[in-house]
Amino acid sequence: MQFRDLHRQYEAMQAEMDEAILAATRSGAYIMGPQVAELEQQLADYVGVKHCITCANGTDALHLALMALGIGPGDAVFVPDFTFFATAEAVAMVGATPVFIDVLDETYNIKVADIYDNIKVCRKLGLKPKAVIAVDLFGQPAEYPWLQSFCKEQGLLLVEDGAQGFGGSIGDKRACSFGDISTTSFFPAKPLGCYGDGGALFTDNDDYATLLRSLRVHGKGTDKYDNVRIGLNSRLDTLHAAVLQVKMRHFNDELQAVNRVARKYTELLQGKVTTPVVPDGYLSSWAQYTIQVENRNEIQARLKAAGIPSMVYYPRTMSQQTAFANLGQQPCPVAKRLTETVLSLPMHPYLTDEELETIVSQI
Repeated sequence: MQFRDLHRQYEAMQAEMDEAILAATRSGAYIMGPQVAELEQQLADYVGVKHCITCANGTDALHLALMALGIGPGDAVFVPDFTFFATAEAVAMVGATPVFIDVLDETYNIKVADIYDNIKVCRKLGLKPKAVIAVDLFGQPAEYPWLQSFCKEQGLLLVEDGAQGFGGSIGDKRACSFGDISTTSFFPAKPLGCYGDGGALFTDNDDYATLLRSLRVHGKGTDKYDNVRIGLNSRLDTLHAAVLQVKMRHFNDELQAVNRVARKYTELLQGKVTTPVVPDGYLSSWAQYTIQVENRNEIQARLKAAGIPSMVYYPRTMSQQTAFANLGQQPCPVAKRLTETVLSLPMHPYLTDEELETIVSQI
């Protein structure tokens, strides 16, 4: 059994995928070929924003977003204490200071109410509160109606880290449309993944979009050999764009299928373990299906013995990362407890009811 079965996905799309890959290979336009611009328009239309700017990976997307927003030394950026390292790493890369915020027990996403007290602490330390990076963890959009209102009230910029969240939504607004700049990742195992690394940024702001298109190609001006600012080398390859175009044609069907799988998991596991909660009006893209259990090692060993893969996302908080030890921040209580109890189960659109029942029987 595969944790995220990319083999089955390829088999389901094989004819289209082979044709698209061969066309990109034959074109000779391997960097920023026409498929890239086509994909960017398709992604912008899907998300419902004016601009999509693709890049080399999801970490670069975060880095580029912070660069475009002018965040740097002396600035404090609030990030969840329970997330993948890249969220806070991007903050440090621009010289700013990540400030770790606790998360909600049921959704695993940043707890808006805890940001306010940390604003006061930052000011006492001489840091300027500048932005919030909210993460759509495991495919679930963060509480953006609250976050947008809070950030506007406090004069903070909002970045949506939708690396795991592409395809999710709140009401009729899709993930990657909620931030001043939003980002996503096309790592192969993500809800929308390419055949390597890839990423994208989304915004309605024309100035940010212009700046991002410059920053992703060495800070180029109108002439690519006139570099008007310091940037990155962070372009999406044509081959990856071609792969993503094929997957986009199937994406809504996969989104429906993966939500069916999630409902089945929850039905089978209800009352046995703590299952993830999707609030009313929210739709998750289910990058992971993550339960909470007290006897994690025992359950993980049983699953392994039955040939069923599982993963722990994440075994330590951001504040416990060695790279951030110098900040002296203590682990947030909910985040710390989650690192000891979360367990992610196989999750993808092609899981059968029989496979789900086999997994749950071991739990």
